[in-house]
Amino acid sequence: MKAVHFGAGNIGRGFVGLLLHEGGYEVVFSDVAAALVETLADSDSYTVREVGVGGQDRTVTGFRAISSAEDPDAVAAEIAEADVVTTAVGPSILKFIAPHILAGLRVRAADADPLQVMACENAIGGTDTLRGHLVELAGDEWDGLGAKAVFANTAVDRIVPGQPADGGIDVTVEPFYEWAIESAPFGDRLPTIPGAHFVEDLGPYIERKLFTVNTGHATAAYLGRRAGHSMIAEALADTDVASGVAAALEETSALLSAKHGFTAEEMTEYRTTILERFRNSALPDTVDRVGRQPLRKLSRHERLIGPAGEAAERGLSVDGLLNAVGAALEFTGDEEAAQLHQLLERMRAGDVSAEAVTAEITGLDPLHPLFDRLRDVVASRV
Repeated sequence: MKAVHFGAGNIGRGFVGLLLHEGGYEVVFSDVAAALVETLADSDSYTVREVGVGGQDRTVTGFRAISSAEDPDAVAAEIAEADVVTTAVGPSILKFIAPHILAGLRVRAADADPLQVMACENAIGGTDTLRGHLVELAGDEWDGLGAKAVFANTAVDRIVPGQPADGGIDVTVEPFYEWAIESAPFGDRLPTIPGAHFVEDLGPYIERKLFTVNTGHATAAYLGRRAGHSMIAEALADTDVASGVAAALEETSALLSAKHGFTAEEMTEYRTTILERFRNSALPDTVDRVGRQPLRKLSRHERLIGPAGEAAERGLSVDGLLNAVGAALEFTGDEEAAQLHQLLERMRAGDVSAEAVTAEITGLDPLHPLFDRLRDVVASRV
């Protein structure tokens, strides 16, 4: 069996590629980073080191690597013969992956089993997004090519921190992982992925993960940075930060219970597990890494505004989430943070209103029940 995986970064190697390898697939990594592709191509193995309780070292072998920038024809040829294609590139990059998959489908044998495509991204409906890009690119051609592939949404969860500069291609990760995959698209031909669980309705699992793990992680980063901490575990050891994270997650849990029927007991147990993972002091995870790209993380359907907006629509508490939003507006350290602060500076100078800034950052309509409270948080940054 063969799997082509787009994105040979830390998540690609330390999570998706590892499980594909353990499922018996020959993994072909595809990436645009020339040095990384060269190193992988020249290596026979790499090690995934799980740090924390129950962790162990896992060795990945039997892989290859191809540059999608330098040799797109080779990538298409691999896809034409693959059983599975996965991605871990970031939702905004999926549109650049679509042409490669489309090229592979064009040369795939008509009598081959359908290619099984899964986008493993921190996004709701990531695979649907990828499929949409393919359909748009193919146009009328999709009527013939569409039968050559099946597309399944997934929810993935594993903390993979920033790696040391001299770490090579080995990856340090936490022992915990979760990979939930919708089962219906595959019929009776499920991919062989050890530890993955296949579910009929993926929506609740995706939102539980995004609105607990991602929301909690971001909240810990933003409140931790505000409190002067550099590491996530260090931030969670601060009782004020921990209290702020707990408050935000209690609100998202209430939303998830109201929306998807998770019991209070289920959500309490899930939150407890998540917070213990964040407190893993053996995991060198920084507030800078987790908090990066604040504009994306403050956008309409992301980890803070997404659950806060839905909670407000239901009349549920959002105080803890708004506290996290306020801390996110203070974050510095990357290009998006610089763009964010330029926008806030324009507001302070009177060039643009707090309402306009709120709408631009969050994507919320001014008539939304959360909008006025968010505007007040933004305006307080004057």
